[in-house]
Amino acid sequence: MSLITSSDILRETCERLARHPFITVDTEFLRETTFWPKVCVVQLASEDEAVAVDTLAPDIDLSPFFALMANPDVVKVFHAARQDIEIIWHQAKLIPAPLFDTQVAAMVCGFGDQVSYQELVSSICRMTVDKSSRFTDWSRRPLSDAQIAYALADVTHLRDIYKTLKTRIEKARRESWLADEMAILCSVSTYEQRPEDAWQRYRNRVRKPRDLAVLMEIAAWREDEAQTRDTPRSRVLKDDTLLEIATKAPTSVEALGDLRSLPRGMEKSRSASDILAAVERGLARDPKSLPKIPRERRSNGGGATVELLKVLLRQVSERHGVAAKMIATVDELEAIAAGDRSDIGALKGWRRKIFGEQALELKAGRLALTLERGKVVTLEWQDVPPEAPAIEQSPALDNATAGDPPRQIA
Repeated sequence: MSLITSSDILRETCERLARHPFITVDTEFLRETTFWPKVCVVQLASEDEAVAVDTLAPDIDLSPFFALMANPDVVKVFHAARQDIEIIWHQAKLIPAPLFDTQVAAMVCGFGDQVSYQELVSSICRMTVDKSSRFTDWSRRPLSDAQIAYALADVTHLRDIYKTLKTRIEKARRESWLADEMAILCSVSTYEQRPEDAWQRYRNRVRKPRDLAVLMEIAAWREDEAQTRDTPRSRVLKDDTLLEIATKAPTSVEALGDLRSLPRGMEKSRSASDILAAVERGLARDPKSLPKIPRERRSNGGGATVELLKVLLRQVSERHGVAAKMIATVDELEAIAAGDRSDIGALKGWRRKIFGEQALELKAGRLALTLERGKVVTLEWQDVPPEAPAIEQSPALDNATAGDPPRQIA
């Protein structure tokens, strides 16, 4: 098996790989007991070879690998790249470029939302992936032949998947669609773990400005503590404790100890003073400086609009052969239902062209949905001329009997 354990062999291998137009990449890592993922194995493949790099080998220098990731002449192909890129960003402060994510590309090609690597191997390569080593401990040494074979399979089939998806995207002229998603994956902000932003994971869990102020401070403290100690957030403070502190805002050791979710004895630990200090900073915040708390959306007919938009989204997704989630999220559908000028992806670029404009027309009553031979189709209602007399009708019929007949547009 091709397992690299020395810096010299890694350098020579990366030099060979750099001569190819693309390489496939994957990583095996652990993060159950750490904040930052601990990379254990890196897999690389070109058209000619496939290798696994033992990143835990004594004194191995990964600089050649990082240089390859930064090489602008080689496309780096990943499947579900975000966690792999997070590892590279944390260790080398670089994002592989140019980048191609086969999971995202598969969504553009109509394979559905977040399609798995195994599904693509089955669908495109007509093969089955052996997942027997899926839950192995990649930090234990030595690695077995079965583990290495499993790791290499994650990059060898990826070559054919990449070529197939790339051809389909080019044939459909959807390169710009994929580029929009790659821009998100290639953005530094996607991987920065800033303590001051940690509260946003729970932004919908508080309703009072005071609770939000305390949450912002206590979440930032926990995030900084977890990063500094390289330990999971939950080992510093569990989520339910974090939220109870935000809503109860204890200002004394006694009040802190009275919290039901706080681990027994924690009020006497060093962390207790840090927690109380964070609560005090939160209580001292100017309410006017706080972000707006998202209000719960009230129905007012919006629920029915969202349901219709979901039907339209599914119809557009099937007609264009692209995953619905890539076109619009449920939150975006709710935003469209609430207003016509929302700053959302579904109303921009190619998404607006294939879905957003129709969504607005549907909401305005200028587009209808109906069934034809068991499939949803859209009908465009012709406007009634201003001088035409009004026609009295049942509200249930709405515009269906007025003006010109409907025109099928899809």
